[in-house]
Order: sequence, then structure tokens, then C-alpha cells
Amino acid sequence: MKKEPISNTSIIPKGGAARAEACPHRNRDPRILKNDRLIIATRESQLALWQAEHVQARLRALYPQCSVELLGMTTRGDRILDRTLSKVGGKGLFVKELETALQDGRADLAVHSLKDVPVDLAPEFALSTIMEREDPRDALVSARYAELADMPAGAVIGTSSLRRESQIRARHPHLQVRPLRGNLQTRLAKLDRGEYDAIVLAAAGLRRLGLGDRIRTLLAPEDSLPAAGQGALGIEIRADREDLRAVLAPLAHAATTAEALAERAVSRRLGGSCQVPLAAYAQAQGESLRLRALVATPDGARIVRAERTGAARDAEALGLAVAEELLAAGAADILAALG
Repeated sequence: MKKEPISNTSIIPKGGAARAEACPHRNRDPRILKNDRLIIATRESQLALWQAEHVQARLRALYPQCSVELLGMTTRGDRILDRTLSKVGGKGLFVKELETALQDGRADLAVHSLKDVPVDLAPEFALSTIMEREDPRDALVSARYAELADMPAGAVIGTSSLRRESQIRARHPHLQVRPLRGNLQTRLAKLDRGEYDAIVLAAAGLRRLGLGDRIRTLLAPEDSLPAAGQGALGIEIRADREDLRAVLAPLAHAATTAEALAERAVSRRLGGSCQVPLAAYAQAQGESLRLRALVATPDGARIVRAERTGAARDAEALGLAVAEELLAAGAADILAALG
């Protein structure tokens, strides 16, 4: 699903813009719609802009009569780089400012990496659309080592994720795992300066920015189970914008939506956050879903796993069933200790 960034992108100054209501669907009653303009709120990192530009291009192709513009913003999560997300408030730090722009009318929709979207949104917001995911696997990036198993005792590996850290520590206890923050380019620069022997990143981000050649190895889900929603894009709107739900509907991807609903149901039931080493990964197989999930201690000393297959139409019920299985198998004790 690799796309090149869109050129000649319009970005609205941070001072904001007049209220843009909705972009007319060719087959919709025009009396419902007030404007031929859509504004997309986005973070200003290179990857976030690629994602927003991808949605912008899709909307322009669907509705060529519309003006589709970007409102670039810097979130608190982008500004805090000296501490891990688990210590400063979690993934919600990447969406709050964008939600404010939705609430006050400066933007109509916000584009997120789905794994950064909290599973419990405030009631005034809605995750309207889940788009087709890129490769959801984690990737090892290193100039020196092709496999985690090749790395000698004491070698330093960087990651921003407790989920990744716990799984690395469980399988490779001889490695040193150190925190890694910053946008994708910043993380790669730290690796290139020799601060780490290897780093682990989401394959999707590298591929979307044309950096797939930096991947030495794609980590199998058995070795590094992905995060809920990893590789997928989510579009958030105000809950009362029923007009936008119809406009955005063609962007939804049914298989990815089912996978993400199952994965996010696991996370929601377990109170998933950056403080919890939690993974959930579903794979659509025709009309069914295979869902794997785990909860771990940060040091990887204990990992509880569960797996089930169910109907794609019952994705959330499948996610809840897997979550209950995890809790019964010992995840409740891990979560209590972490709480």
C-alpha cells in the first residue's frame, strides 16, 4: 500500500481557519452540506504529514470539487522527548491538540496512526473510519546485525515501547534495552550516531516514508507480537458529524476494521495503555479472524498469551473473549502489580 507523499499540499497557518463543514458526496442531498471544504488536523512530523497527505489525496480523488487542506499542529507528545510515554501520560498525548481543533471548528477530521489512538475516546469524539493497514510487524534496524539472535551480550537495542521491550527481554535477556524517543528520523539518526547497536520500529512507518531499505529483519509475530492497530490509519471526527461519516465511508477497509475492532477490544478490556506491556494482533482470514494477544511484565519474566479464532462480524466479542482468557490465565495479577 506504499504511496508517495503528495506534492503541493495546502497547509493552513496555525492561527486556524473559518469553520469548514463538509465536502459534498456526489450522491448526497446538497441541502445537508454547507461548504465545499474539508480541513484535516495532523501532527507535523514527516510520517504524520505523509498519512494526512494520503487521506487528502484519497478525498480529492473521491470529491474533486472539494478543497481539502491540512492544519499542521505540534502535540505535547511531540514536545516531550526526554521521557518515555509510559511516564508522561501515554499515547493520548498525540491526539489532544488535534481533538481541540475538531472541537472548536478549526478542523473537520484528524488523521492518526491507529495505535496512537486511545481505546476510550471522550464521548464528543468518534473514530469514524479505519483504513487499510500497512505491514503491522515490527522491524529490526541495524547497520551491524541482521537478527536479534546475532547481537552479543551487552549490545544496546533501542525502543520506545514496553510491549517490544518485554518481548525482547524475554527472548534475549543478554541484550541491554534502552529508551528511544523522537520522530522516526530522530530515532534513525541516534542509531546512525552509534548510540544504539540496533533499534526496533514499526515497519509501516519506514515503508510509508520510502525507508524500507533500512529494515534488516521483519520480526515475526511469534517473536514480537504487534500493538493493537499497528500499521493502520484511523480518522477521528466529532461524534455529531453524521455528514462526515458518509463522506469518509469510502475510505474504510472492512478487513482492517474487523482486525482493529478485535485488537482494540482486548486493549479496552485490559485497560491498555503505554504503562502496560500489551499486544493484540488479529488476521482476517475470509469471514473469520485469528486473534493473538499477550500481557507481560516489563522485564519479560512473565508473559501470558491467548489465541482464538472467530467470525469477523463478531470482532469485538472475539476481542473480549481473548481478554477474559488472558485475565483468567494470570494477566489480572500482572495488571494489578503494574497498577
